[in-house]
Amino acid sequence: MNNNLIGTIYALAAFTSWGLLPIYWKLLKQVPSTQILAHRILWACIFVSVVLLVRGQWGALKHAIAVKKNRIPILLSTLLITVNWAIYIWAVNANHVVEASMGYYINPLFSVFLGIIVLRERLDRWQYIALILAAIGVLIVTVEYGHIPWIALTLAFCFGLYGLSKKIVPVDSLIGLGLETLLVTPFCLAYLAVKQYHGTGAFGTISMTVTLLLICSGVITALPLLWFAQAAKKIPLSKVGFIQYVSPTLMLFLGVIIFKEPFTTVHLVSFGCIWGALILYSLSHTSFLKGKGFTT
Repeated sequence: MNNNLIGTIYALAAFTSWGLLPIYWKLLKQVPSTQILAHRILWACIFVSVVLLVRGQWGALKHAIAVKKNRIPILLSTLLITVNWAIYIWAVNANHVVEASMGYYINPLFSVFLGIIVLRERLDRWQYIALILAAIGVLIVTVEYGHIPWIALTLAFCFGLYGLSKKIVPVDSLIGLGLETLLVTPFCLAYLAVKQYHGTGAFGTISMTVTLLLICSGVITALPLLWFAQAAKKIPLSKVGFIQYVSPTLMLFLGVIIFKEPFTTVHLVSFGCIWGALILYSLSHTSFLKGKGFTT
């Protein structure tokens, strides 16, 4: 299989997994979000460390961080993914799955924007119109509710830049994830140790099911990120951004149908603009518009 097909498969696997992830965090809703985040990072670090040890790649990890030009991008990607995880976990368990899904609808188009500005990827007229249409969708929600949808925009901003960092840093995806989790794990360990010492830690105190879910959070965190990182290196960032629609579609379905969150007329109009932007962007790659001479 060529790189384009392999990258597409990786992207679909990653975004489908992320789309279903709210179910997992809902199972842990009795655990404070900060503790879920700390356990997620800790167990992801342990899982990745074991994989690196088995594959004999610890030397490569040390070499990656020793290269000075890699340090700032790796620190940036660590900060971005940590903030993204923190807001996402909190949003799910605070019943903001619908707004979180909006963030991941916006992110594909934000990734396209980054592709234009940073990577000099070229778009045609209809793709630019798609970006404007998505911006109108965000503006509608902002004007109607009187506040910026900060959850959606922060998730889109953080993950879009995270994808960009994966595109430009010449570090293996597994090693990159190992570095990101390793840098934050000492803080997570200290935080969890304090919680356990004061008797407010969730690990081993609520139920065996919760404890096992906290441990397995490392695996369900690491695998989709590895798939995403592989996809970002094999196919254009703009294509990665578009495939991401799978994740927010699943999240929106879960938020409205399963978790019974409100979906108002304003939501419908706003999401309609964003959906229309995604459809327009998709059609711009086909003969539907190109064959009619609608591209520049």
